[in-house]
Amino acid sequence: MAAEIVNPRSETHTDREGGAEPLDSFDPAFALHRGGKMAVQATVPVRDKDDLSLAYTPGVAKVCTAIAEQPDLVHDYTWKSSVVAVVTDGTAVLGLGDIGPEASLPVMEGKAILFKQFGGVDAVPIALACTDVDEIVETVVRLAPSFGGVNLEDISAPRCFEIERRLQERLDIPVFHDDQHGTAVVTLAALRNAARLSGREIGQLRAVISGAGAAGVAIAKMLVEAGIGDVAVADRKGVVSADRDDLTDVKRRLAGFTNKAGLSGSLEDALAGADVFIGVSGGTVAEEAVASMAEGAFVFAMANPNPEVHPDVAHKYASVVATGRSDFPNQINNVLAFPGIFAGALQVRASRITEGMKIAAAEALASVVGDDLAADYVIPSPFDERVAPAVTAAVAAAARAEGVARR
Repeated sequence: MAAEIVNPRSETHTDREGGAEPLDSFDPAFALHRGGKMAVQATVPVRDKDDLSLAYTPGVAKVCTAIAEQPDLVHDYTWKSSVVAVVTDGTAVLGLGDIGPEASLPVMEGKAILFKQFGGVDAVPIALACTDVDEIVETVVRLAPSFGGVNLEDISAPRCFEIERRLQERLDIPVFHDDQHGTAVVTLAALRNAARLSGREIGQLRAVISGAGAAGVAIAKMLVEAGIGDVAVADRKGVVSADRDDLTDVKRRLAGFTNKAGLSGSLEDALAGADVFIGVSGGTVAEEAVASMAEGAFVFAMANPNPEVHPDVAHKYASVVATGRSDFPNQINNVLAFPGIFAGALQVRASRITEGMKIAAAEALASVVGDDLAADYVIPSPFDERVAPAVTAAVAAAARAEGVARR
């Protein structure tokens, strides 16, 4: 897959009948996307009949026969060991919601070129015209022989949890839902550095997460795995707690390993005295609630385009502020995680991506900041060339340590 951006095919947009499309021809977003953002590019020459006979018939038959006899050779003699399927059903696309598979394709193309640009990993966007869990699982299982990993993208909760679980049970290649785990990895890295900056350990912190969807659940799991002092998660109806009788199965399990303090009530109630706010839900948190947090608190308001707490407000009360936006310091951006995570997993032919591999990725990402740590620099830029190699190496080492590597 080529990650290069090509020039628009023309400066004039016309429809099939020759009339003007209702698009702004001068809008740079439309200009960049015209014709798509990616293309297939050969890695071997086909200049003459000798090249052709090796790249295709008859030479290719030798390779096919060898793979048929020794299936693991597919990793050495095809692109399988370096390519990921980026799979969506278009039901939870960015902040746009359920816009369908066709409309999701520009995002999936974008994800694919980020894989290439930031991790050297080829990726193929696959937008499925179905939303049924069984159909999605069966479709991806049937596509899996062509890929070394599966990145699930923009699939709405709670179906995304079930799809990921069932796919990983049936496939021996990594399955990773980036909206969950990518966000969690980068959040943990930023939190580690924020804690280090303030002279505290993660185990001393109490966090509150706004949002019990894919990202909120994954962040909670990772923070618990990393040893957070306590974390409570709030949905639209308040803090997720075991005494609520309206919880889904996912939220019931979430209540089982979070909220050790037994908090109840609203998000704002839970924020009183909290050390960390993590927003992955949208909406707005009242300034009074932010003011009620502990001294030196951290506010990670990651909703896009409008953070749950505007940085101007957060800075009045918090020592470290992060958002999901590129125009403020400390951007919690998934591109810091998924390219390197998959590059490391593919490098060692990992059968899955474990919690240990994700925590190793977070620790490596945090370490890139090093001695330059500051309130406006607890997480590196996606364009820091040290990021992907550090994450790749850490994930590969963790995979070997956990026994999921096959080379």
